[in-house]
Amino acid sequence: MTAPGPGKGRPAPLALLAALTVFAHAAFNGSRVSVSLYALSLKSGALTVGILVSLYAILPMLLSVSAGRMIDRVGSRRPLFWASVVLAAGVGLPAVLPGVATLYLACTTIGLAFMVFHIAVQNAVGALSAPEDRAVNFSWLALGFSISGFLGPTVAGLAIDHAGHRATFALLALPAIVPALTLALAGYELPHAHAGRVTGGPLRDLLGQRELRRVFAVTGILAMAWDLFFFVMPIHGTAIGLSASTIGGILGAFALATFVVRLGLPWAARRFAEWRLVSGTLFVAGVAYALFPFVRTVPLLAAIAFLLGLGLGASQPSLMSLIQRATPHGRLGEALGVRTTVLNMSNCSMPLFFGGVGAALGLGPVFWSMAIFLGLAGAMARRRGPAH
Repeated sequence: MTAPGPGKGRPAPLALLAALTVFAHAAFNGSRVSVSLYALSLKSGALTVGILVSLYAILPMLLSVSAGRMIDRVGSRRPLFWASVVLAAGVGLPAVLPGVATLYLACTTIGLAFMVFHIAVQNAVGALSAPEDRAVNFSWLALGFSISGFLGPTVAGLAIDHAGHRATFALLALPAIVPALTLALAGYELPHAHAGRVTGGPLRDLLGQRELRRVFAVTGILAMAWDLFFFVMPIHGTAIGLSASTIGGILGAFALATFVVRLGLPWAARRFAEWRLVSGTLFVAGVAYALFPFVRTVPLLAAIAFLLGLGLGASQPSLMSLIQRATPHGRLGEALGVRTTVLNMSNCSMPLFFGGVGAALGLGPVFWSMAIFLGLAGAMARRRGPAH
């Protein structure tokens, strides 16, 4: 397969970018569930699962800013193509070489590839969005993430129960390669208005922006809350005797809620200030985490997962709009790289920290600690957020 050069075809619409995101993110999200359940099936403990989940974030934590600067220079098309190719290879690797050792390499590869894809597709959406449409357009992109967030875990859980772990990894590699095939064969041109014309400047200029610092701080807490659920739920579900399909269904309930709440975000984005929306979502997510330790039945677990999805799902588009509004001209990819670094610092440290806490004290303190973090962040956002 040859990498596509600069786009020469018709412009890619927002709907296409959302569709490509569905394919790539379904593979990524499904792999996280599959890795955890496969490792547990091989008698690995919570700490090993925590290390594997952390490996998704280790290279993105180190390389996101550099990747964002690269995307600012070259545009989004080639990074999206190669990210899709590498993502498919990483997801499919455990199907070819089974075993825990392979999972370490697969997690590292998948995390790096999806980081590049994520920054590139967000950069492309930002480039095609007029200022008044940013929050709405990022809401539509977020809907794509919600669809794939539902499909990935659900399909992975069903496939594991009916076809086994190796077949599941092979199945997930198929949607991962779809974006590369689409870009290579369809000839779409992706928007990259500032490619080759980056204003530059030291990283501290971005970090010196008060609004961006606030966004990055809240992003880190939300990342912890989001990934903690996908880390803890397979462990919690396995401990209480749930099947892979049931665990995938509970994770799917979370993703379904993010889809439902994001359907209303284009309407809400035109009527409420971004920080007000973010504050409300943090409080809702905190309530959901506080309730988790008290629940063991599947319907109630699914209901609380749905409540958590309502809270966390509504925050991402507002934060993306705030980032683009506060970022200097020509440095959106770099700012997205900083955000991704913050995301992955949380993703890398969270499984290790909470995995150790869970092994020592049980999962109750893990859930309640996250609820406290979310409540404090919600109070900060409400105090500092502007009224509408």
